[in-house]
Amino acid sequence: MIPPKTILVPTDFSEPARVAFDYAVQLAEKLGSSVHLVHAFEIPLVGFPDGVMTISAEMASRIIDAAQKALDDLVQPYASRKVEIHTSLEQADPRDAVLAVAKRLGADLIVMGTHGRRGIARALIGSVAESVVRTSPLPVLTLRANDT
Repeated sequence: MIPPKTILVPTDFSEPARVAFDYAVQLAEKLGSSVHLVHAFEIPLVGFPDGVMTISAEMASRIIDAAQKALDDLVQPYASRKVEIHTSLEQADPRDAVLAVAKRLGADLIVMGTHGRRGIARALIGSVAESVVRTSPLPVLTLRANDT
């Protein structure tokens, strides 16, 4: 088996995602790999009986700026590590974005956190991790915060 050279880590800024990012950085340090941290989001739409309204350009800009700051804040403690870390924002459904970014980067491994929801919570909220695991052509390692 060839060690992964490019590790993709999707994040929603939750605790499981932070655990996955930390694990990926440690793994990348040992293997000489690079880590690509990605946050995918959709601009919220507001539905009305007569149609749909998107948020203002100013609000969208604030959402993007806040997401970029959160990515930067997540990466900052790892600045002294001997790992090449890249960040990106994707405006798309996270389920689709993770696989699209993995393909674009030529990623060898996806490391992602999972909340471990079951039953009605999973049915209502859905699981990005489950979708990625089911559809990914490359290996996916999932971690829960309480598993580590």
